[in-house]
Amino acid sequence: MTNEEMNVIIGLEVHCQLNTSSKLFCACSADFRGDAPNTHTCPVCLGLPGTLPVLNKRAIEYALKVAKAFNCVVLEKSEFCRKNYFYPDLVKAYQITMGDNPLAVGGYVEIEDDAGNPKIINLTRIHVEEDPGRLVHMGNREYGHYTLVDYNRSGIPLIEMVTEPELSSPKEARRFLNKLRAMLEYLDVFDPEKEGAIRVDANISIKGHERVEIKNISSYKGVEKALIFEITRQKNLINRGGTIVRETRHFQEGKGTTISARSKETATDYRYFPEPDLPIICVADWIKDIISPELPDARRDRFMQQYGITANHAKTLTGDLKLAEFYETIADVGAAITASWTADILIGELNYRDMSLGIVAPHASEFKDLVTLIRDKKITDKAGIEVLRVWLDNLRTGTKMEKPTKIVERLNLARESGEHLRGIVEQILASNPQAIIDHKTRKKGALNFIVGQVVKETRGKFDPREIHAMIAEFVGK
Repeated sequence: MTNEEMNVIIGLEVHCQLNTSSKLFCACSADFRGDAPNTHTCPVCLGLPGTLPVLNKRAIEYALKVAKAFNCVVLEKSEFCRKNYFYPDLVKAYQITMGDNPLAVGGYVEIEDDAGNPKIINLTRIHVEEDPGRLVHMGNREYGHYTLVDYNRSGIPLIEMVTEPELSSPKEARRFLNKLRAMLEYLDVFDPEKEGAIRVDANISIKGHERVEIKNISSYKGVEKALIFEITRQKNLINRGGTIVRETRHFQEGKGTTISARSKETATDYRYFPEPDLPIICVADWIKDIISPELPDARRDRFMQQYGITANHAKTLTGDLKLAEFYETIADVGAAITASWTADILIGELNYRDMSLGIVAPHASEFKDLVTLIRDKKITDKAGIEVLRVWLDNLRTGTKMEKPTKIVERLNLARESGEHLRGIVEQILASNPQAIIDHKTRKKGALNFIVGQVVKETRGKFDPREIHAMIAEFVGK
């Protein structure tokens, strides 16, 4: 079979930690990160004999908020079950989750396929469950000397969102997860900055062959890398005449590979049965009080209509809640120029420095001042980028807190008069007579060489279009 004939089929199971103040079935604080192991525990989340779970209502409300935003059908009655399996991080030897009667079914997420066309990814279900604890391998998974168990995470409320097997490539899976993360962030039900806030199990197969599950991938990039490796592994195995075995595999982040963990369990292996200590949930009255906020797609459409910016800029700016809010605080400088400098330039510079927008957001007024300088043509775009880089480096190190106006003054980057430019152009032309001859003989790039020399001499104080026009005035078009 050729690669074109090997259709890839991907389904995702996304686990999101709900940002409640306490755990799902007890009053232990859910804010455990950074604290000593096993300090956020009690008899309930440790599964000690004689304890009884008490349901966290806020967790169910958050899950309903998600179900409504994703256009799911909320069931009239939902039921918790016990999912039985043994693993060291599962204190009770069963997990309280939802089985045949989840909180909601159906729903969908709209993304773009690899060709840029709209594509609907349908959801199978959304349900609520408790998180197990965390294993800490001392060494590594293959050659660790021993393993420690931290139960601080045990009992943290999760929602699990299961897709239909309708994703066709690792890039589609990455776009789906980015859209999902943005929607959950807008709903204010989870904190994307917290480690492990979202974890993904990916089911992948080549059409006509058995599927493989990759467990507990902890990053969006990791999902894409794991799927790329697994697709290559499965296709190579098929081309060699081998057989794909149904199994569970783990993704090794450092190596970018997957390794076999165990044979794949089925639902019957888990021996689901109703949780006797928790009543059936009826949420018909709750759902009426759930108010959905403005979601990314709606905000994108509003940005295009209200600010008149391009579809690409609106999509980028609304793909992250903090970025959308940042833009709206400074858009009055000029919607189009602010969108361009935020989406195209600021984000690129932040990514290059591995900085988060959270570092810049408290200083939005200073970035606004920089855009104002560019808008008013007091500095050129080139000078603006130089000022932005210095300003971001100062924010990152915290060694020198200069406002953009002070950086412009210190580096002498303010635009100068046209007469000053005329003198520099005359000087550069006099020093490069061959370039003028080349231009007159229509040699490609000759005029651009002269423009580059003037830009270098003026350190970006003049717009290249202005320089080009003045040079053309001297040497002819």
